[in-house]
Amino acid sequence: MNQPKRYTITAALPYANGPLHLGHLAGVYVPADIYNRYLKSNLKDAVFVCGSDEHGAAITIRAKKDGTTPQAIVDQYNELIGSTFERLGIKFDIYHRTSSELHKETASGYFKQLEEEGKFLKKTTEQYFDAEFNQFLADRYITGTCPNCKNEGAYGDQCEKCGSDLSPTDLINPKSTLSGKTPILKETSHWYLPMDQHEEWVKEWIEKGVLDGKQHHYPKEWRNQVIGQCLSWIESGLKPRAMTRDLDWGVPVPVEGGEGKVLYVWFDAPIGYISATKQWALDNGKNWEDYWKSEDTHLIHFLAKDNIVFHTIIFPIMLKLFGDHVLPYNVPANEFLNLEGQKLSTSRNWAVWGHEYLMDFPGQEDVLRYVLCSIAPESKDSDFSWKDFQTRNNSELADIFGNFVNRTLVLTHKYYQGEIPEVGEYTQFDREVISELTEIPTRIAKAIEAFKFREAQSEAMNLARLGNKYLADTEPWKLIKTDPDRVKTIINISLQITANLAIVFEPFLPFTSEKLFRFLGLDRVKWSNAGKIDLMHSGHVINQPEILFSKIEDAKIEEQLGKLHQPTNNFPPMKDEVTFDDFVKMDIRVGEIKSAEKVEKADKLLKLTVDTGLDVRTVVSGIAEHYSPEEVIGQKVSILMNLAPRKIRGVESQGMILMAEDGEGNLSFVSPTKSMEAGGEIR
Repeated sequence: MNQPKRYTITAALPYANGPLHLGHLAGVYVPADIYNRYLKSNLKDAVFVCGSDEHGAAITIRAKKDGTTPQAIVDQYNELIGSTFERLGIKFDIYHRTSSELHKETASGYFKQLEEEGKFLKKTTEQYFDAEFNQFLADRYITGTCPNCKNEGAYGDQCEKCGSDLSPTDLINPKSTLSGKTPILKETSHWYLPMDQHEEWVKEWIEKGVLDGKQHHYPKEWRNQVIGQCLSWIESGLKPRAMTRDLDWGVPVPVEGGEGKVLYVWFDAPIGYISATKQWALDNGKNWEDYWKSEDTHLIHFLAKDNIVFHTIIFPIMLKLFGDHVLPYNVPANEFLNLEGQKLSTSRNWAVWGHEYLMDFPGQEDVLRYVLCSIAPESKDSDFSWKDFQTRNNSELADIFGNFVNRTLVLTHKYYQGEIPEVGEYTQFDREVISELTEIPTRIAKAIEAFKFREAQSEAMNLARLGNKYLADTEPWKLIKTDPDRVKTIINISLQITANLAIVFEPFLPFTSEKLFRFLGLDRVKWSNAGKIDLMHSGHVINQPEILFSKIEDAKIEEQLGKLHQPTNNFPPMKDEVTFDDFVKMDIRVGEIKSAEKVEKADKLLKLTVDTGLDVRTVVSGIAEHYSPEEVIGQKVSILMNLAPRKIRGVESQGMILMAEDGEGNLSFVSPTKSMEAGGEIR
């Protein structure tokens, strides 16, 4: 690892319009906290910054939905998210807010600097406008069909199904989320970051690690998915991107002509890392510029894969334009975490929320940290399941780690009244165990410094496995009767392993390490002492132990599974919202099928004669695979009357029969449950 003088560690600012779920924790915050804790244990100069991202269209949408104000929304979730982090031991040096005055001042200052230096391109374009609500529509206020994967619920800035970066005008059949109507195009002016002008140096930096003619850290060492996304963007050609939006919630555009506009959230939010560092520096007597402008600082961004290009292309362009700012040394972005084999979905409540876990599993914060690190989606999507959670707790934390520690401490109290015994002569087996003990911390450190946190935690658990096997193989509870001196050495070595467990697990399981240090009567021991076998000397008295990890019973797991709103079908997602006025335009009535016959050369179609109460008309319906002509005669149906006629296989169809479809594609008529005359309105 190229050793710098200091580190600036950022964790993606959580969007303050909802709580944290396990995907957020596994993908960003647990690995970032592990890395920060490891550096701090090594006495490195590191600042770990984060904060609530409190601007943008999604928050205004949430406020409208909840019938409240954007400020109330961000206040609510800033508190909830911040407390969840704190209770899970995610130890930021500062957790800031983009609604703070210091942040607004910082973001405005950078924007004005680039405007004064002529770094922006200001242009007038046509953008979508909702005539009913009399406002321009931010990207997230527009939905439509993705041109790439045909997902009908794509947003104006991104398709969350296929991950494509979009512009609102890319969407097929765009709709305003405010009125549900098709928006119109109207002229508006914005400030653009001309990314195309920076494509050459960005490509050279990403591919070769060369910046301004100098060899820097080689981004090729970044994770494959990070490099892959970067090169995909570059190869498709960088384009100018608007850095302002027509909104009233955010940092106001601080230059002439910016009235009624705010900074684009992806200009505003990354600067939140800098403003958070500024606030931390003010509070701690530091110089913030050391952490953002010094070449001997490593800037590390922790985030999930949907934020990669913003941190590896857009933000670096901004940083270079600001002048004298360092670019990211590494961006260890993760893939996504699935839940019980399915993609996490907050809209379907197919998620496990961090604050709810803390309520349901009090005192078991480290269990969640351990499991999420064990399955971290470092190179590909991974899956969280409650059964696996239970198994890892019971079989690994309780039966290996907890069992070893409990045996060691209980035997120390039983045989020596809690006093550490003198070590005697080492056997060959003892020397082999000690050799392994001294090597494990080095392997853990190497993995952490390579951002391989799953591997690092597995190595830490290997130390617990080593201790557990050592006790099982030496069986001091049997030897105490025949060779008590030998038992003293065994217990001493076991206690040294326990102390080492407290050190190496502190980045991963901070609450457990704190307990271990307390049990052992030790002050917190730094990483430089890991691997030593003289962390405690004979005569030192340890405290009474407690159970480190309790077993999790089946009933608890079944309870959690029951809380999930598991889909039991293959139904398509809900379509875009419509207004009441849209609905009442449809004339749906009760009809009665008078006759039916198959349409020639069409296996799926029936030609129906339907009495609508107003007239008798012909309707072609695709129900022949589900009903024979004989079955449907006399059937009361729901018919859409005012659908424009169209010819189907040469037959003019004058309406549509409404059908219900289950998850397997079976059709059923939508019929009144009481006797109803043809012509009755459905409304």
